[in-house]
Amino acid sequence: MIDITKDLKPEQVPFQPWAAALYKQRVASSFVDNPMLQCLPAGIPRLDAYTHPYKIVQTPGLIVILYESMTLFRQIFMDGRQLPVDPQPTWLGYSVGAWNGDTLVVRSSGFNDKTWLDGSGHPHSEAMQLTERFTRRTVGQMDIEITIDDPQTYTKPLTYTQRQNLLPDTDLIEYICNENFQKPLKGAVK
Repeated sequence: MIDITKDLKPEQVPFQPWAAALYKQRVASSFVDNPMLQCLPAGIPRLDAYTHPYKIVQTPGLIVILYESMTLFRQIFMDGRQLPVDPQPTWLGYSVGAWNGDTLVVRSSGFNDKTWLDGSGHPHSEAMQLTERFTRRTVGQMDIEITIDDPQTYTKPLTYTQRQNLLPDTDLIEYICNENFQKPLKGAVK
């Protein structure tokens, strides 16, 4: 299970009071309200850490990420547009990107607050903004440095790095949650 605060001591996590209470509630209930256990999308940045593969398709004005998990897709607009000012909140938000040397910098906003940031139950609000920096370390490895800026939930931005292994020549398969769903045992963590 990925924990975005794994490098911090529990008292160092910069929760706003309501977020600390919600996080403690999720832990105490053994994560039974995990949205993914209800066949709901994982959301960003959790999808970056999930074990299902994904493909990145690049065109001159658009990058599309195809996720095997729940057969989701994400659009990253590379045409110079700005993020929407007052977007309709969505599961994966709205993303714009630009290259900074060999690093793809993606800014995202417009998320609903129904997803968890990780499998540990860290919450976020609809005010969350993400900055992801995709950098290939080697031919077969990529780092995604993720900064979560959500002043309604955290007193300061959180930054961590998610390491990825590239899987060339891997085909994505359909993922229909209800077909893959197994009711968890009481107290089981997914």
